[in-house]
Amino acid sequence: MQYDVVIIGAGPAGMSAAVELDRLGLSVALADEQPSPGGQIWRGTERNTSGQVFEALGADYKKGQALARAFRTSGVAYFPSTQIWQIEEGWTLFATSAQEARRISARAVLLATGAQERPVPFPGWTLPGVMTVGAAQILLKSGGMLPQGDVWIAGAGPLPLLYATQILQLKGRIAGFIDTSTGLNLAALAKLPGAWRDIAGLAKGIRWLRALRRCVRMVRNSEDLRAGGDDRLKYLEWRAQGKSERVKADVLLVHEGVIPRIHETLALDCSHEWNGEQGYLAPSLDRWGETSRPGLFVAGDAGGIGGWVSATVSGKIAALGIARRLGISRDIDALRKETGLDAQQVRALALRPFLDRLYPPPRNGIADQTIVCRCEEVTAGTIRAVARSSAPDANAVKAATRCGMGPCQGRQCGYSVQALIADTHGLPQKDVTFFNIRPPLKPVTLGELASLHNLETAAAPSGVKAERMTP
Repeated sequence: MQYDVVIIGAGPAGMSAAVELDRLGLSVALADEQPSPGGQIWRGTERNTSGQVFEALGADYKKGQALARAFRTSGVAYFPSTQIWQIEEGWTLFATSAQEARRISARAVLLATGAQERPVPFPGWTLPGVMTVGAAQILLKSGGMLPQGDVWIAGAGPLPLLYATQILQLKGRIAGFIDTSTGLNLAALAKLPGAWRDIAGLAKGIRWLRALRRCVRMVRNSEDLRAGGDDRLKYLEWRAQGKSERVKADVLLVHEGVIPRIHETLALDCSHEWNGEQGYLAPSLDRWGETSRPGLFVAGDAGGIGGWVSATVSGKIAALGIARRLGISRDIDALRKETGLDAQQVRALALRPFLDRLYPPPRNGIADQTIVCRCEEVTAGTIRAVARSSAPDANAVKAATRCGMGPCQGRQCGYSVQALIADTHGLPQKDVTFFNIRPPLKPVTLGELASLHNLETAAAPSGVKAERMTP
């Protein structure tokens, strides 16, 4: 199957780009791992159309329905429940759906894969009962499920505040909120004047915080958080103001911000830049969202954290960039100016510098006995021991310990390993080599590989729309 453009990801950026590219007359295919469009921010938006959960998810969630409808009614070929496990320059993509593999070719590729939560290991984080806020919100959006028992939230950033207020609105109970942020600091205050351009976003955050303070115990200035229990979470411990405290806990939801998904761009050896304020790598992009690999574009949070509004705008910009790259006979620069995309992007990102300084990534050390690589059960102490006798390279640790070789391929431990090596060698984290990423990007079975040759000339799967393919 061949198209002008293949998009990976059906979140705000992917859907926005798909609709725009279809409007420009290009043949487009969109592959997404989820069974329906929306990404994480709008997960289940076509199903959640009324009721208490729908109302609790808020106004931003409701806005996803219009874009999902526009996407569904476009001429885009849609491949839901599909994993892309290899991308080759040319561009050829290898995908798996319903336990069968297929090959898809394109003249250009757009990665709209979004972000992931930043993993921060601490003692007990692998216990059953400990999960991320993002995972808990997936359960809420997918099935209306609320955590039960003594529920604690620990972390920093807008998402824990949003999720906590949603739980309270649905009559759920939160035993306590451990705020790990540094609070309003001078660096954040310096960016506050620019943030006033998004007064609605600021007001929304203040409302969330006030709602929590009225109903939930707030713990500030804590350190040494530990989750304990034999076969599952039973209690939490921390120190605050020189005193230790221990509380009963059935569920702990953690969150320390989000980071771009970069495994695809790392695997394709794209140039990347280090974001020192938030401590993550992001692909180097030009003003159209194109990477250092011609014909490979990135939009949305996969190119740098900006939020859903920024993602929709960057999707449109990338769509214009792709049309420009493919030689569409339109004045693309004039079209970008006429639609005011640059001004929209400035407004969408107005709050980001303030948030980045208000919620810096955690800098606490990881105790030696703490598991860092969950897949291979490698501890921080083991990583430090190897790092002392090797170059400041995550791949040296990987070779010696199997750290990063599990099913997640370093998505959950990569930055932690990098930080441990940096501390051991006394280097800035950005100077430590990250894991080399190799295909397959996602686990693929031998059976799926064997099915590939049988599907090379097969028709598109049922449900795929608009067979406007390039000859």
